Amino acid sequence: MTDRTTAPDRGGRDGGRPGGVVQTFRGPVSPAALGRTLIHEHVFVGSTELDVNHPHPEWDESAAIARAARQLTELYRLGVRTVVDLTVLGLGRDVARVARVAQQVPVHLVASTGYYTSNVLPPFFGTHGPGRLVGGPDPLVEFFVGDIEVGIAGSGVRAGMLKVVTDAEGITEDVARVMTAAAVAHQQTGVPITTHSRPDLRNGLDQQAFLRAAGVDLSRVVIGHCGDSEDIPYLRGLMDAGSTIGMDRFGMEHVLPDERRVAVVLELLRLGYADRMVLSHDAASFSRVTPPSWRAVHAPNWNFGNIPRRIVPMLLEGGASPEDVDRMMIDNPARLLGSAR
Repeated sequence: MTDRTTAPDRGGRDGGRPGGVVQTFRGPVSPAALGRTLIHEHVFVGSTELDVNHPHPEWDESAAIARAARQLTELYRLGVRTVVDLTVLGLGRDVARVARVAQQVPVHLVASTGYYTSNVLPPFFGTHGPGRLVGGPDPLVEFFVGDIEVGIAGSGVRAGMLKVVTDAEGITEDVARVMTAAAVAHQQTGVPITTHSRPDLRNGLDQQAFLRAAGVDLSRVVIGHCGDSEDIPYLRGLMDAGSTIGMDRFGMEHVLPDERRVAVVLELLRLGYADRMVLSHDAASFSRVTPPSWRAVHAPNWNFGNIPRRIVPMLLEGGASPEDVDRMMIDNPARLLGSAR
């Protein structure tokens, strides 16, 4: 293993400038315009059938849009310039609703595509695709590529990131299908892939093995939710294989306190991995899964402003340099997001 003084340069501030453009809700921007970026967040998380048939008692669309706009405007005041919304199919994605927020805020919002399932897909996918009852090409590939190259749901908003999931169930047949479709879409478009992982199961290694076998360059992959882990050898292994790791659940102190999350980041910085980490919260302005009333009591720091308000000062006080913070929040997101064709 290497330390900071001998760690290989993997890109970022000293390793070249990202190319291409980044698609946002308001159109393409230069990677240099992204600034400080939160690369794993959600504006609204829902459940489409439940939302239609059994609306959540805390949900009011107009109020929710206004609240999200206030939060993201305040985030801009705190120095953050870009937020990646990783709400994909399976999480109640509604880009038209988020577009109403994007029109009101100074931050760049980036949409995503993919399918959030840890086990099975809806029945539609069981009958559509090569060798299936209805046949035709795999709709997942068509959906993902169309979202990236044309726009999502007729909105014209093009996705700038792909998301896949593996959890306790492992890489099931349907999960493998999603990951394969994401690999194809990535290869056709250059858009990076991020994952939902379970670091307690060390399944980022399985994700890397699968994506590598599918032809994905692991330097274009973020293994998500690694901030839930204090297993330094595991995290180093993921980065040494080429991937960036998402230290992306700050504020989820019911899983791991922020002080311990910060300690892991500081140790990895000391070991020379500033160029292979990104910071975020996996927060939401409104989530049906953990609604605002629950978060207010059980996770009061789980919000978009936690990193600029609390975590960055903790990192700096712990020995991180301003350049370390910029690399994790500016250079690394720009390198990842700015390499789309």
